Amino acid sequence: MTTRVDLDGDTVGRDLAALVLTLVGLIRQLTERQALRRVDAGELTEDQVERVGTALMLLEERVAALRDHFGLRPEDLNLDLGPLGSLLPREP
Repeated sequence: MTTRVDLDGDTVGRDLAALVLTLVGLIRQLTERQALRRVDAGELTEDQVERVGTALMLLEERVAALRDHFGLRPEDLNLDLGPLGSLLPREP
């Protein structure tokens, strides 16, 4: 017996956007944590700190714009991993 999956083009695009933006969010959070560790260890110059901060802010703005474009809420950009909890920690 063959099982069919009905795919709606609008839903597939929105779901793909949510997945991609979730992964971008995960990478952004990991990058931010690594940058903070390097700042705390004194490994970055003031100019490098400024550039990383600016890049992370611009990335967050663009993710928010794409999220709005696809009609997604911030809580839509996370994966439920069942008993492990969610993929992304909740940001304050």
